[in-house]
Amino acid sequence: MEIVAKGQQRTTIWNIPNLLTSLRIFSIPLVVIFLTFPGPLPSFLAALVFSIAAITDVLDGYIARLNKGETAVGKLLDPMADKLLILTGMIMLIPLERIPAWMVVLMIGREVAITGLRGIASAEGVVIAASLWGKAKMVLQSISLISLMLHYEYLGINFHVLGTILIWIAFAVTLWSGIDYFWKFYQEMVKKENG
Repeated sequence: MEIVAKGQQRTTIWNIPNLLTSLRIFSIPLVVIFLTFPGPLPSFLAALVFSIAAITDVLDGYIARLNKGETAVGKLLDPMADKLLILTGMIMLIPLERIPAWMVVLMIGREVAITGLRGIASAEGVVIAASLWGKAKMVLQSISLISLMLHYEYLGINFHVLGTILIWIAFAVTLWSGIDYFWKFYQEMVKKENG
């Protein structure tokens, strides 16, 4: 399928970056299935699938920028795939008692609030660039969730303890990146009013 935008060349929706993003979305049911069962093997398989999905996030953006193949579909699907993967991982770890439910609620609340704020910013014609805090949040969340999914001890490393430490750091960065986004939005709105 192709889309032709005004003043642009033909862009194929199903390019490699978008296929990688779709792969990330389709990996989510596998993570859910594996985390439904307790035990080292399902935990390891969930962590493996999640890790591969997280790597596709890095690859799709890199390939899209390299080939100048960014599409409107990709810009919509990529952040949605990220959020679905991360939030699904967090939610599935709650009944396994590997992450506190209240922490997941606050992190989901942050995502919903920022999504709403982005909608308001867009309607007001305000562009707020992605910050390093937002990128750090995604990386920390991914690494901590992989560790919590592994859960058991491998190579002398207690992955539950490691994951718990990392999820607390990720939690702090997640909240701070949300505050940072709101502060940037406020500053941009003040500039616009005075502008």
